[in-house]
Amino acid sequence: MSRESLAKKRERAQRILAGLRDLYPDAKTELDFGSPFQLLIATLLSAQATDVSVNAATPALFAAYPDAEAMATATPEEVEPYIRTIGLFRTKARNAVATARAIVERYGGEVPDSMEELTTLPGVGRKTANVVLANAFGRETIAVDTHVGRVSRRLALTRHTDPDKVELDLQKTFPSEQWVFLHHALILHGRRVCTARRPACEVCPLCPDCPSCGKVGEPRRPRQKRTEAGRIPAPARRKTRQPGRE
Repeated sequence: MSRESLAKKRERAQRILAGLRDLYPDAKTELDFGSPFQLLIATLLSAQATDVSVNAATPALFAAYPDAEAMATATPEEVEPYIRTIGLFRTKARNAVATARAIVERYGGEVPDSMEELTTLPGVGRKTANVVLANAFGRETIAVDTHVGRVSRRLALTRHTDPDKVELDLQKTFPSEQWVFLHHALILHGRRVCTARRPACEVCPLCPDCPSCGKVGEPRRPRQKRTEAGRIPAPARRKTRQPGRE
């Protein structure tokens, strides 16, 4: 694609957004939560883990520790059994307890609602803070995770790999009232269609506005025919000559 003006990029971005709205009209966070504190903890747990695995663990966790005051009284070792099925559970247990204690000590048990305050909490970076601000407090933000970054680069909405720079590019391209939906829709598209290794470009309705369409990912292997017995035949072996034989 030749160098694109910002005006043309914004026009293309609106076509992309329309396609995403058709695909994911009800896009929203897939994490289950009942309060800002529970969303914060669930988002911390979701790093390098699936939302499904987090949602499987949090009902018991939040039954035992429903708010910051309750979790602040726990030790990491007491929290660990509830999240053992999630990757990096020991580190996440330490951060969860430390975050709960910080919320109680600094903010009277209430999750703060500003980027500056959220990012002072243990284990909370800009992405996690944006998720909480958007989904718990209704703020217009764009959280950039691996899916958002990858899909945005493939769509030529950004060329950056740094999440903060990707966020700025998306903010320049889309009106603020579209940011929260865009975040959720790009995540879903990255999980379901524009996957990391083998994007399904052949079925993607965004292809007309995607410079990467059909140019990225590993080629899909054709299905092998099965025998009558239902087995895939083993590849034929080459015959090798034995030494001394003609």
